[in-house]
Amino acid sequence: MMERLCFGIDIGGTSVKLGLFTDKGDLLDKWEIPTNKEENGSHILEDVAASVNKKIVDGKLNRDNIIGIGIGVPGPVTEDGTVIHCVNLGWGVFNVAEETRRLTGFETKVGNDANVAALGEMWQGGGRGYKNLIMVTLGTGVGGGVILNGEILTGSNGAAGEIGHITVNFEEEDSCNCGRKGCLEQFASATGIVKEAKRMLEKSKEPSKLREVSHLSAKAIFDYAKEGDDLSNKLVEQLCRYLAIAMSHIAHVVDPQAFVIGGGVSKAGTMLTEKIKKYYDNNVLFALKNKDFKLAELGNDAGIYGSAKLIIGK
Repeated sequence: MMERLCFGIDIGGTSVKLGLFTDKGDLLDKWEIPTNKEENGSHILEDVAASVNKKIVDGKLNRDNIIGIGIGVPGPVTEDGTVIHCVNLGWGVFNVAEETRRLTGFETKVGNDANVAALGEMWQGGGRGYKNLIMVTLGTGVGGGVILNGEILTGSNGAAGEIGHITVNFEEEDSCNCGRKGCLEQFASATGIVKEAKRMLEKSKEPSKLREVSHLSAKAIFDYAKEGDDLSNKLVEQLCRYLAIAMSHIAHVVDPQAFVIGGGVSKAGTMLTEKIKKYYDNNVLFALKNKDFKLAELGNDAGIYGSAKLIIGK
């Protein structure tokens, strides 16, 4: 019996990542193409279809052995594969699954990129062994995904899992990119912790190695915190406290088995997970304590793994 195959595709604002997988989860090949955002992104799916077809031809693959295509996109997605405004791609409202089926002839399933990354980590990454987990991605912004009973929680408009926009500071006066104030993203993203560092450096006369850094970064803040710099440690503690508050709110609703932390900031490692766990346990009911806090393992490949899992199913 021939091995069944599928494609996992992660469409980003700069590049499209593509992967060829077996239905057991083995990644056979991966590659990238540029994201063509000209004419409101109208050529993106055409380019994806062309790249998939080229891989089939070049690899002499039997189309009958391909079960389909999974796609992650940066925006809300309904269950039937309709995207609702992917601003970064120039897309309005249209059915990505239907259009990809038309272009390729393959069954297609579509999900939000953060949710799909969470599914990938559950399947083959830091969330292996769990069926109920929350993934939090700490990068330029804060993204997230909720997996319940092994499936993505999408919500009625595909917007579930917007963890970065849980309000954690009601005193905040600056606006988040979403237009609201006090969002988790303003404090726990790489951008947010740098902004908070600049604030603290301006308000305090406290000596800090951060004052010697010409270009502040989240990495520098965590590195100096590990070296014992007091101000850096205050920033890390604040980030972890706000993250834990948001996680505790989510836990009181969905009661996950584990939290998986990914994104660039997660490179801080166990320092991050241990501090988050400390604050989290102080903010939840007894029955919700002692959750597992894991680091993501798939990095930039989480999206293609999760997209493949979309089409493979349980």
